[in-house]
Amino acid sequence: MRVDRARCVGTGLCAATAPDDLALGEDGRARARHPVSAPGEQLTEAAEMCPVEAITVLSALDGRRIAPVL
Repeated sequence: MRVDRARCVGTGLCAATAPDDLALGEDGRARARHPVSAPGEQLTEAAEMCPVEAITVLSALDGRRIAPVL
């Protein structure tokens, strides 16, 4: 997973949807809670819900983009 903190606008949808994997930092922008996360349903949904596509879920095996779907 990648979080583009420069793109993030801090809506908090991601942290509410995938609280085990994402949180809002002191600056109000999303950050990953762990260096690597398993791409589960909540994390995928969080990436899909982001209004500015600041979250990208990638496969650890081959680097392909899992979410958001293009």
